[in-house]
Amino acid sequence: GDGGFHGSTGAINLYKPIVGMAATPTGKGYWLVASDGGIFSFGDAKFWGSTGSMTLAQPIVGMASSGTGGGYWFVASDGGIFGFGDAKFYGAAVGSSFPVVGMAAAKDGQGYTIVRADGSVVNRGSAPLAGSLVGNNLGRPVVGVAASL
Repeated sequence: GDGGFHGSTGAINLYKPIVGMAATPTGKGYWLVASDGGIFSFGDAKFWGSTGSMTLAQPIVGMASSGTGGGYWFVASDGGIFGFGDAKFYGAAVGSSFPVVGMAAAKDGQGYTIVRADGSVVNRGSAPLAGSLVGNNLGRPVVGVAASL
């Protein structure tokens, strides 16, 4: 496709595996996040902060870019949210027995949707409720999410 290569962590000895990726609004850069919250910026993606030096209760499992590209969110498997740069906190999704597997930003950048392994979704801020997979007898867990909502 038209997605350009701007770099990778292939030549870096990582402490933890990469678990998420988010593109900048221009499409000329991206961020990669590791399960410890370490962030890697490529192209026009700027570093806004990380949880790499923090002790987390649960690992990071996904990320999303703010609408401006001036920040990003991380989500942990327990539903905890970490915002950096201009990515505002709209609420977490803690308190479920099903782990969180990813997140997607709202199109206007004023919210996000958090997705759990059972297919349930938690919307925060302006993120619209676009449906859920709960009760659809998936037979296996949801393992990720990608898109702007």
